[in-house]
Amino acid sequence: MITKKIKLEDSQEALGLLGEQDAVLRQMEREYGVELFLRQDPDSNELQLSIKGSNSRVDKALRRIRERLSALRRSVAPGAEPFEPLSLGATGLPEDGVYRSAFGKIVRPRTPNQQKYVDAIYKSELVFGIGPAGTGKTYLAVACALRALESRQVHRIVLSRPVVEAGEKLGFLPGDLYEKVNPYLKPIYDAFYNLLGPDRFRLWRDTEVIEIVPLAYMRGRTFEEAFIILDEAQNTTPEQMKMFLTRMGNGSRVVVTGDVTQTDLSDRSASGLVRIAQVLKGVEGISFHELTEEDVIRHPLVKKIIRAYDEWEKK
Repeated sequence: MITKKIKLEDSQEALGLLGEQDAVLRQMEREYGVELFLRQDPDSNELQLSIKGSNSRVDKALRRIRERLSALRRSVAPGAEPFEPLSLGATGLPEDGVYRSAFGKIVRPRTPNQQKYVDAIYKSELVFGIGPAGTGKTYLAVACALRALESRQVHRIVLSRPVVEAGEKLGFLPGDLYEKVNPYLKPIYDAFYNLLGPDRFRLWRDTEVIEIVPLAYMRGRTFEEAFIILDEAQNTTPEQMKMFLTRMGNGSRVVVTGDVTQTDLSDRSASGLVRIAQVLKGVEGISFHELTEEDVIRHPLVKKIIRAYDEWEKK
């Protein structure tokens, strides 16, 4: 990580460069994966814009900021030169593409049923993706969330999971909140690492462009203009599911994912995901989408394992 600085002449120049309420500054942070800070030197009273991040990202952001600053000082309105995003994952995609990862991979639905799931996320404000492991329900939801964030449909992404142990007791976990819930949220982290790269994900997490909220900590909050993902929802109780769904604020979108066959609750029938399909049946604006073993995109053996368990349980 490095930090480079640019000297600004006055507050009017800062306003022209960074926009009202730092709108352009926040946009550049998201698109270049850097942190920007405007500070006034206490001794000289000079305004300085600091750019912090990896070498390559700082250099690219610095180059673009200097171009805008040069145009501003020539009395050319910065808006006359469009702010071109830097290889945004949400732009320049093929027709069936959802997102372009930090490593250049195009994320796209790989089965017709996955395509219907993605279409439902595009069209509905609240989507339930229900299906077995490996069907891409969480990964595609994360890709859609990043697409919505980078195309300005939402201002942040909120991730949540119920903290329920899968059969074993982890015991006391030291550290701060992120460290304590990290074992439970690691599968979602993996999706973001693959799509954003670890550096950009950590930056966005630290600046709360991406916010990690254990389900128990959501009570009393309202999330506006956010893309909210609740993963492993089969481990919620009906009361927790109701609490979560009522956190949705104006301009927000919600995707709830889970597998009703893999609940870690002692009473499977008490799962909020099992009950919610009955409670919200027929409510306009809500989409329920089921993925099956045919949509599994992991190792070919995963399909066979799921099928074997289904057959065994039927017997």
